[in-house]
This record gives sequence, structure tokens and C-alpha cells, in this order.
Amino acid sequence: MQTQMRKIPVTIVTGFLGSGKTTLLRHILQHAGGKRIAVIVNEFGELGIDGEILKGCGIGCDENGVETEGQLYELANGCLCCTVQEEFFPVMEKLVERRDQIDHVLIETSGLALPKPLVQAFNWPQIKNSFTVDAVVTVVDGPAAASGQFADNPLAVDAQRKADPNLDHESPLHELFEDQLSAADLVILNKTDLLDDAQQGAVELSIREEIPPQVKIVRAQMGQLDLHTLLGLEAASEDTIHLRHDHHGSAEDADHHHDEFDSVVVHAHAPSREAVIAALQGLVETNTIYRVKGFAALPGAAMRLVIQGVGRRFDSYFDRRWQAGESGPSRFVLIGEDLDHAALQRAFDAALGVPSGVETQQA
Repeated sequence: MQTQMRKIPVTIVTGFLGSGKTTLLRHILQHAGGKRIAVIVNEFGELGIDGEILKGCGIGCDENGVETEGQLYELANGCLCCTVQEEFFPVMEKLVERRDQIDHVLIETSGLALPKPLVQAFNWPQIKNSFTVDAVVTVVDGPAAASGQFADNPLAVDAQRKADPNLDHESPLHELFEDQLSAADLVILNKTDLLDDAQQGAVELSIREEIPPQVKIVRAQMGQLDLHTLLGLEAASEDTIHLRHDHHGSAEDADHHHDEFDSVVVHAHAPSREAVIAALQGLVETNTIYRVKGFAALPGAAMRLVIQGVGRRFDSYFDRRWQAGESGPSRFVLIGEDLDHAALQRAFDAALGVPSGVETQQA
């Protein structure tokens, strides 16, 4: 009976595009120490990239790598705040049915999602009786913040706009960044290996202006932190989330700047890691692309290569062997503004040396 009465703790991981949320989840799952964790991934884009990456470390698969039901739940819409009733609530009902098999729930929101409406949903009676928000963890891309990308100085933003008209999108992104910080119970300043001490200190000062005084800021590289820092915070965030400031109003406010973002998929046969990353960097340089995620199938390589990019910074690693039936061209989700799918595909093909008029077939 005691098991039935306990509330299952839920950690919500939020953060801007490319901050390192999926990497943090991989770290938690790989060091869970027997803790039974269910994962909900809220994707933005046509391909379930984050879900596939997490399956690479065993979540959602059995010991033979075959996909199973019950550990990993993928929500296709890019904004949980708008799909709480349609997609999120049915998943939580499933988890209630399996509560004796679950110790903790992790939710990775899309980089475009607003955390406050999601936390508020945990006050619904059907959810509140079974779950509590252990903490909202906001992951911050340290180098991006240090570059002034989210500066709260209107004069500085205006100067940036005049210098580069491509920065017109910074205003809604900045508000989203602030809302993700204001909802946080813990802030992770990630990628500190790419910052010197002065830059780290400056970023922490700017973050501190946006968060309650009791919220801690911890520094990390690749999301590698002790699990005691991340889980078991017992914040019960749903009880105080109404006190947190946000730019976008109540959960009923549907104006979340969704129309400002596009998501397209490009694909091609990859001659090498270097060639693919160079081609993707070329797309980023000539288009307003915030985030790149996808998989490359390299010639002669039995392993799948994960490639992720934020601006011109790209990371790549092999995560698992290709499975039967997965052969096909490399594919990448591009998230940004005013993206022309056909033009991006042509530019990607040209950068990789694909002859004009030759279409690469999708897998």
C-alpha cells in the first residue's frame, strides 16, 4: 500500500537548442545505478533524433537492442506546453499503471518549449495524486551565453541587429531563454571547458539576474554531474510555479512564437565525417539555422555517427552499431527560421559533390 501512495518524482530538463539536454539524459541513464527510470522525449522536427540517441544507451530497448514499450515515450509535437492534454496526459496515465516498476521519470523538453505550462499541468488532480516535480533543471549553453546571444541590454541587442540583420530573431529567443531560467530549480552552466574563468563568472552573473536566489548554478562539461546533484531535489515545483515570472502568460496563451521556427530534413550519402560536417557548417553560415541533429552512415563504418551542431560548433560520436534494415543515406534535422527545404537540399548535395539533378533517396 505504501508503494501505491508514494508520488513518483519527475525531473524536467529544459534548455535552449543545443545546450546539452540529451547528453545530460544519457549521462543520467548510464549512471542510474539500478534506478528504474522512464523517459519522455518531446521532439521538434520530422525525425525522432533525441529518442534514437537515448536508445543508443539502452533506454527503450531490451538486452538485444530490440525496441520495447514502456521505458521511452516520444511526443511528436515540438512544444509540450501546447500538447499537455492531447499527448502528455495519456503518457502519464500509462506511467501510473506501471508505477510499481518506476522509480523516477525524466522529461526532456524541446529547446523551443516553455516549461511553466508543463509544470502547471502537474497540479491537475489526475496527475498531482501520482507525480511531483522533483526539479526543473535548465541547461545553459555556456559559450552561447558568453557570446552575448541572450544579452538583456536593449541597446546592445539593437546594435547587434544593425550590424547583422540576421539577428532579428533574437528578441523572441531571448524571452524564451529567460522563461526557461525563471522556471528553474537548478541551472547547469554547461560546456564550461570552452570558457575561461572570467567568461564563466560573467555568464553566472547574467543568469543570477533571471533566477530566484535559492536556485543553484552548477558548472558542467558534457552534462557530467553526480546524480545526487540532479535527482532527489524534492522541489515540488508545481506548488510554487505560479510565483515564477514569465513572458508568455498563462498556459492558455497560445502565442508562443511557434511560427518563428521551421524544421526541415536533409539527406545524402556521406563520403566522410569531415565532409558532412563541413557541408552542414556551410548551410549554417548561409541560412538562419539554430540547431542541427542527425545521423551519418559512413562508408565501411559499422557504427552510427551522431552529429549535433549549434552555430558553427559541431560535435560527433559513434553511439551504436547499425541494425538490420537501417541502411540508407545520412539524414539531419535543421531547425531555424525561413528555411527553404528544396534550396537547403540542393546546397547540401552541392557541398557533398552530388551532381545536379541527382536526387538522393530517403531511407
